[in-house]
Amino acid sequence: MNKLIALALDRKKIISTTQFIALIGVATVVPLFHQQMITGPIVNATLFIAAMLLGTQRGIFVGLIPSVVAFSAGLLSPALAPMVPYIMISNAILILTFNFLKDKNFWLAVGLSSFMKFLFLFSTSSLVLNLLLKKELADSVAIMMSWPQLITALTGGTIAWAFFRKIQR
Repeated sequence: MNKLIALALDRKKIISTTQFIALIGVATVVPLFHQQMITGPIVNATLFIAAMLLGTQRGIFVGLIPSVVAFSAGLLSPALAPMVPYIMISNAILILTFNFLKDKNFWLAVGLSSFMKFLFLFSTSSLVLNLLLKKELADSVAIMMSWPQLITALTGGTIAWAFFRKIQR
């Protein structure tokens, strides 16, 4: 009997670990495509899926990976380097907000968490980049941290919804 219980516990751990590794793999590879309107929705979908499957802590860990990979691989413009920690924090905000609301209403959770991520990135990018960069460059980088972030997060939430709908069948 004890072996049967231990096997069941190990099976859950194996599934969870496999999901964690797969989501980290996606979060690692996707930034290499280097197209914000492709990578953004996929990364955000990965964050929503990680939040649902793995919980808050492991989801936040997955959310740190894309920025680290993009920065380490030299895929980010040097002008975006000061924003890396803020992008990581915005991913954590997305996951925390989503996990807080997801049981009440999935779409409310996606919408509000996407908006919170956008709001945080938009406000911090305006402040940080204007302090560190010339105005023209700061303005163009700040645009990348504004409405595209909201669109890619909402799109990522839609992709995550479709993913969960598909696996529930």
